[in-house]
Amino acid sequence: MNFSIHLEDETFRRVETAAKQSGKTRNALIRQALREWLGGHKPAAWPARVMAFKGIRTATRFESMRSELREPREPF
Repeated sequence: MNFSIHLEDETFRRVETAAKQSGKTRNALIRQALREWLGGHKPAAWPARVMAFKGIRTATRFESMRSELREPREPF
């Protein structure tokens, strides 16, 4: 499958240099880099312990105290 990417000038120059030094084409170098990156990176996910948390049934719900909130004294 083919697609286009847009690189900043400096990144393009670095890819060109790396391709020449390695004897590979730009496309081959980019394919290799993507395979390596994808192979070593897992999608970010919450830990299973967090995902399994069902809350604390006896805790007071924040919404029940909303009427007691006041405007901040100073802007952030």
